[in-house]
Amino acid sequence: MNAERPNGRGAADDVADLARRAGQVAGWAARTGFALGRKLPGVETAERGVRQVERQLLTELRRRLDEVDDPYHAALTAASAMNRAVTDKVEATVTLVPARDNHAEPLRAAMAELLNHSIGFGRERAREYFYAIILRQLTPDEARILSALSDGSPFPAVDVVERTGLGGNGRVVLRNASTVGKAAGVSLPDQVPGYVTRLIGLGLVDLDEEVPSLETQYEILLTDETVREAEKHVRRAKFVRRTIHVSRLGAQFWQACDPSLG
Repeated sequence: MNAERPNGRGAADDVADLARRAGQVAGWAARTGFALGRKLPGVETAERGVRQVERQLLTELRRRLDEVDDPYHAALTAASAMNRAVTDKVEATVTLVPARDNHAEPLRAAMAELLNHSIGFGRERAREYFYAIILRQLTPDEARILSALSDGSPFPAVDVVERTGLGGNGRVVLRNASTVGKAAGVSLPDQVPGYVTRLIGLGLVDLDEEVPSLETQYEILLTDETVREAEKHVRRAKFVRRTIHVSRLGAQFWQACDPSLG
């Protein structure tokens, strides 16, 4: 590892390059319309190749992000070397609490690392760090979904709940099923409800009321295999219709990470 690595600069350059390459592969796949052209000769083989390259780049990107901006990773490294945690040229202002064996405790060291960052970061660097932490949590399929939502278009979402005797809502057996996964060309369509739920939890996607103009898409969604399977687990199913769209944070995050703008 070169001399720039402790400050994250050399690694950060590598991360930016990998992010651009991964984005270019994903963007090219989206522009060529793989989801619509799979029946063309040779397209299936080409798609497998693109996805393999995409997975390799994203795996390497995630590893580099771990090295650059994971405070716990940095704290473990610092603790094992018995060094103080610092960020660039800012002196540490938090005293690490040593364990009984005189080794820095990783959790305390990680908190010290974050507090040190809070001193040395300006607004732009803090935003970059925040977005890097979000990026590390995304799966490739979730990145595809966010890309599909990035233009602000709403997509239908449905919860499958058990209808009570009085016509109310009982237990929820499936949350946030949506057609956005198919539109995005995800690899695991059955995991779309979980993907959407995670994106909502990260604040990148908002859940809103039903949009009547999407009636046809709602009808298509109700025939989805995941929705039909969930329906089998209740005696009387009720479908709660909503929409999903990119949130304000999601739009800002995408603007910062959009590979087509790099």
